[in-house]
Amino acid sequence: MENKENLEAARKCLTASLETSSAIASALDESGSRLELLNQRYLGLQASLRPISMQKCSFVNIEHGIDSVLCSAAALLKVLDSVHQLEQSLLTDPSSDLDTYVSDTKKLEEALKLLTDNCRLAVGWLKDIYELFQDKAITNELCVLKVKKYLRILQELQVKEEGARLDEGLLSTAFDKLELEFHRLLIANSVPLSLVSLTSPHTGQQTSIGKHILPLTGSLAGKLHSIIERLNANGRLHKCQSIYVEVRGMNARRSLKTLDLSYLDIPTTEIEGVQSIESYIDQWGCHLELFAKQLLDIEWRFSTTVFQKIGPEAGMGCFAKIAIESGILSFIRFGRIVTERKNDPFKLLNLLSIFRVLNDLRLKFNQLFSAKACKEIRTVIEDLIKKVVNGANEIFWQLPAQVKLQRPTSPPPDGSVPRLVSFVTDYCNQLLGDAYRPHLTQVVRIHLSWRKEAYEEGIILCQMYNAIKEVAVNLDAWSKTYEDITLSYLFMMNNHCHFCNLRGTVLGNMMGDSWLRAHEQYRDYYAALYLRNSWGKLMSILVVQKDILSPSSASVTCQDLAKRLTAFNLAFEERYKKQSDWVISDEILRENVCKHLTKGIIPIYRAYVKNYCLTTENDAKVDKLMKYSAESLENKIRSLFQTKQRKGSSIKQADLISKIKGLSHQFRLTLAAI
Repeated sequence: MENKENLEAARKCLTASLETSSAIASALDESGSRLELLNQRYLGLQASLRPISMQKCSFVNIEHGIDSVLCSAAALLKVLDSVHQLEQSLLTDPSSDLDTYVSDTKKLEEALKLLTDNCRLAVGWLKDIYELFQDKAITNELCVLKVKKYLRILQELQVKEEGARLDEGLLSTAFDKLELEFHRLLIANSVPLSLVSLTSPHTGQQTSIGKHILPLTGSLAGKLHSIIERLNANGRLHKCQSIYVEVRGMNARRSLKTLDLSYLDIPTTEIEGVQSIESYIDQWGCHLELFAKQLLDIEWRFSTTVFQKIGPEAGMGCFAKIAIESGILSFIRFGRIVTERKNDPFKLLNLLSIFRVLNDLRLKFNQLFSAKACKEIRTVIEDLIKKVVNGANEIFWQLPAQVKLQRPTSPPPDGSVPRLVSFVTDYCNQLLGDAYRPHLTQVVRIHLSWRKEAYEEGIILCQMYNAIKEVAVNLDAWSKTYEDITLSYLFMMNNHCHFCNLRGTVLGNMMGDSWLRAHEQYRDYYAALYLRNSWGKLMSILVVQKDILSPSSASVTCQDLAKRLTAFNLAFEERYKKQSDWVISDEILRENVCKHLTKGIIPIYRAYVKNYCLTTENDAKVDKLMKYSAESLENKIRSLFQTKQRKGSSIKQADLISKIKGLSHQFRLTLAAI
């Protein structure tokens, strides 16, 4: 029952308020019409005063003009009564009835404008009349007193109107309340966006913002529009924009705090590590995409809607400030730091990753930052793109020259595949893969267009081919530096096998089947040379004629057999000691070489030992000369050619980080030399 009475009382109060506003509006309209009529009479007064300056007017005409001005003053006093009624309405809180408050504010503006225009006009006429009285020495004191009295009244009205617009004046206070209400509405409808929740932890894909934001409803937009229009009409748009940027900018910064952006503040000196920079770039790309497609997109739409009745530049000016204050320049600065790192091959991959992110966001950036107010943001983004494209091309076109400048270096002492060779082939495979090749093609195409040069199909593949060709020339030069020709054969066998293993890769497909078959033939050729020159003489030590090996043969003594066995042991140990540090990089090739050695040596050794035992009756002497059984000798052979990083595992998947540290340093030196 009590609630019903409260509602009824509120209804009556609202009805009375509306009736009062309607009465005030009618009074203002009526006063305006009367003042318009008086204005016409002022023109007549001006015509009647013109003869005065020519010494042809009569005091009667002047008195008639004075009466007209006094009537005007009376009308202005009626307007002043309306102003007093509006004062009570504007003392309330705008949030209780914003539409009525904005309407009353507008009526107050119109009433004060009416006072301003007509007070100024009437005061001007009365001053002219008073000066005329002084010039003509008119002695009608009653008339002079009336003029002075109403002149004072009108001047006081003029001061009142001007005071209403000053700080703490009635109208100024009303505008202050509207600004506070604008701030309150924005705060109430600004909810930080949980950006981290919009990314799938497994796939990294963004999800729809859906329920994560509070929509800008038609009701809210209407309230914001009405406040902005009133403030804009009274020269307060700048203050309104400042409030908007403050609230929405803070909301955007709070949204970004849901992400770990600590890497954006890392100094350049600490970002040189290859492993860390790749991780940072991945985070940067994901976060920048969230920032642009989710957060900035919301702010752009919000700004456009809120300020749409004022004009696009008003909203875009606010949006540009929000984008800058929330951190867009920090994201661009990170990209610029990457472009300023020392040149090395992996920097090219880093730059292509940055280009991919920027290219994916190109359309979104065009939408967000096309306005004049966003010129600063556009400029830094365009500058970053130029640095990325130029930096990537600088490194890419120097790849063959970088490989060539490694030629004076020494090959591995163990005959394995040089890190440069495996690095370059892995690197080329990466560049030609789906993750990088489309972006590499695009940056090359863009760079050539800037230089007014045409892009030709196959230009990327040609550059890769030139880099591999320089690798092959390096291998020939390095093979000649080995003092042991056998190690040189092993070295070439290793590297040709490495090229054979490119079959099925992107680089292998590019080089072609005939190129791969040629390296298979070279691999087998150098393998045969290695086996013949290194182990062939060892097997000949134990090879004797069949009749001599017969137990009944008297042509060979036990001493001769012992010498041969001793020579074999010494020769094997010499080779084993020398080659125990040699490496066959490919596991399959290593097993095949060991298998070939065991098939060539073990059967002969086993047969020789058997015959030696049959011809020797002294078991102690046999045990002394037979250092190896057939099984232990086979185990020794199979233990050869393994890498130092592992015993029995493949080097095919070598540690990439160790390659990077050494080769990046070498490539930096060669770039500096270039």
